[in-house]
Amino acid sequence: MSKRKLSRQQSFRIRRIQEERTARAQRRDARADEALGAGELGPEQSGLVIAHYGTQVDIEDDTGHSQRCHLRANLDGLVTGDRVTWCPGDSTGVVVAREPRHSELRRPDPYGKLKAIAANIDQILVVIAPLPEPHANLIDRYLVAAEVVGIEPVLVLNKCDLLAQDADLRARLDALLAIYPTLGYRVLEVSSQSGSLAQLRQALQARVSVFVGQSGVGKSSLVNTLLPGAELRVGELSALRQKGTHTTTTAQLFHLPGGGSLIDSPGIREFGLWHMQREQVEYGFREFRPLLGHCRFRDCCHKHEPGCAILEAAARGAISPARLDSYRHIVESLNQPE
Repeated sequence: MSKRKLSRQQSFRIRRIQEERTARAQRRDARADEALGAGELGPEQSGLVIAHYGTQVDIEDDTGHSQRCHLRANLDGLVTGDRVTWCPGDSTGVVVAREPRHSELRRPDPYGKLKAIAANIDQILVVIAPLPEPHANLIDRYLVAAEVVGIEPVLVLNKCDLLAQDADLRARLDALLAIYPTLGYRVLEVSSQSGSLAQLRQALQARVSVFVGQSGVGKSSLVNTLLPGAELRVGELSALRQKGTHTTTTAQLFHLPGGGSLIDSPGIREFGLWHMQREQVEYGFREFRPLLGHCRFRDCCHKHEPGCAILEAAARGAISPARLDSYRHIVESLNQPE
């Protein structure tokens, strides 16, 4: 991304905002230190971040009870799913430290900086639906993102009851999704309306999962069906564009009755990958991996170069044209804000 030169007035405004934020953080730390020193807080213990609200989080202890907590100034990077050390209080507690993460889901913010949105996840459930109708490049972006961070992805086709009403749409989606089981990805067909969730419930057991997907695919509806007490707001599809409206505003962690936990994250229409390197995108395509390093040229772009192992595999049908096309679209978008 090219950097725009700021005017003196803009630089002054930014510096003032940063100074105000620093001052607020110092005041929070001072109040927390006073509370700790005065014995107003309980002893340190381990906890789980189950919701994040700016400078405050909800922490759950080992007994399942939760409390709203303030953050120390050096803990601004906390996200839902983090394990932390914290001290409970009469009304609010204080988070003292964050424990190491075994995984995290990140995406670039509008300024190009990578930002974690959930932590300690075991699997990513990529939710799609007949409407808004998905396309291969969108699905592959989610899968590449999951592969690069080492979190198992599962494709979830929601609202599958709608397919019984439209044979053409059923055929298009069958053709779109046919490649993924051959690559080792699980594809689940579910419906929160018809109650066809047995496969999904089984996939969620004993794991920490996160739903990702376009707005309007029914992530919040699925959570409401799995956990009626969650009562997440559900938005209608735009009649004009058949795209969903954003209804989830913060990531929350819910414990499932059958075991396992689910993090419901804010809906995103595109999963930006422009912060990645081309080598990472290549690795994100499972069928490419055995072929990487076998092209004649080390800097092969897999377009038209002679001796390209990827192109040779595509020519003999080992790599699908749609997946190769997705790879090229993603690589062309690298280092370009989306």
